[in-house]
Amino acid sequence: MAETRRRLRSSTVVLGGMGVLAAALSACGSDPDRRCVDRDSYDYINGYKIVADKNCSSGTSSSGKGRKKTDKTRVADADWYYDADVSGGYAEDGTFSRSEAVDRGGFGCSGSGSGGG
Repeated sequence: MAETRRRLRSSTVVLGGMGVLAAALSACGSDPDRRCVDRDSYDYINGYKIVADKNCSSGTSSSGKGRKKTDKTRVADADWYYDADVSGGYAEDGTFSRSEAVDRGGFGCSGSGSGGG
């Protein structure tokens, strides 16, 4: 009787698993949602004020990367703020740590992409 049981071929299992993985990865990017915010603008009710992306460095978050003041319109203490709730030009309940945002948000599925002014 044991011989009559049907066994799945290993290639079928592998191909099926690869299909599921491909669908999951294509649905979500590997980068979490991020906003460029002014660290000095924190408001207890609203959160951090969102500023233009040009104020933040193009790399990953590291406190102080946006501190170089090259022109009068640049925000002195701007940094990337990840996986935040955004409302009315403010971002709150996020993190300044990119790696923490990826860990808690899976593959960055919680947002709709980067933005800013």
